[in-house]
Amino acid sequence: MKPRTSLVLLLLGIVALAGGWYFGTAAEPTGSSSVAAGRLAFPDLTARLQQAARIDITHQGKTLTLDRDGDVWGMADRGDYPVQTAKLHALLTGLAELRLTERRTADPAEFSRLGVEDPQATATSTLLRVLDGQGKPIAELIVGHQRVRAEGEVPQQVYVRRPGENQAWLAEGRLEADADPQLWFDRDLVNIDQSALASVAITRGEQHLALRRAGDKLVLEAPADHPALDDQKLADIGHALEFLSFSDVRPAGQMPGEALGQAVFTTTDGLTLTIDVNKADKDVWARLAAAGDGPAKAQADRLDARLKGWAYQVGDYKLAALLPSMDDLKAAAPSPAPPADAK
Repeated sequence: MKPRTSLVLLLLGIVALAGGWYFGTAAEPTGSSSVAAGRLAFPDLTARLQQAARIDITHQGKTLTLDRDGDVWGMADRGDYPVQTAKLHALLTGLAELRLTERRTADPAEFSRLGVEDPQATATSTLLRVLDGQGKPIAELIVGHQRVRAEGEVPQQVYVRRPGENQAWLAEGRLEADADPQLWFDRDLVNIDQSALASVAITRGEQHLALRRAGDKLVLEAPADHPALDDQKLADIGHALEFLSFSDVRPAGQMPGEALGQAVFTTTDGLTLTIDVNKADKDVWARLAAAGDGPAKAQADRLDARLKGWAYQVGDYKLAALLPSMDDLKAAAPSPAPPADAK
């Protein structure tokens, strides 16, 4: 090859490389070109979170809103019922510590593959927005799929994208932007062991049932004239307050459904828990009030401060234990004897 030809080819190669570098850089979205890999997604966010007043989490067309009242965060459409402090702290800490580690696609057609497409009813993405008291964004991020990593003891990774930008990122950190309200509540209401119950009084319509402890179980004391009862169903009343939890909550004045009755559970140390029960179609709702003197006063005050003013949706399977009717407690009729074999 002639020296002149070699020189021309070398120059053409340099031009080609320069052109590739130029057009490759130009293809990067302008808004994200200033963000360096390995840096915090939101520098100085920790200080700015002091002004946070609202958090919106939007997923598949529905938005969960948390708002702040002093030092307490609550769920806006549940009467500001308090959310778990530890979960809120984990979300905001995760957002403040999130690091953008690798640039990924800048092609909007590929966003759904990473779960960072614009949020809509059919999308898998989640839009997380932290706002100040004037409704101005402090931080906004579209959160996509978690990246599964086989190695142990390595940081979690998630795909993310800033709203309005065409650059997806692989980020390092734990970020759980849950849009399910149930995941934000401390769903435990009370946990009273059956051995601690002294009596239960139930009023359901015109029917009044009174149970008392006899040895290691509850027995039906009134009405005295009653049909044969199912021992297991009686035992279920004793277990009604063990690990009692809820799936939804409303302010007490907004309890759905029609009044069904009231149950009063009294413990051996004097704690009284009164439960008013409503039925709304297939759902069971309850208001709880605690009272007590002597050894039970401190526990009653703590319970009442937490439960007062709220109505809770409990599992419908709990209805026969919390507020049974006599029909619920009846023993099953004995099976008829088989006919004698014809001889």
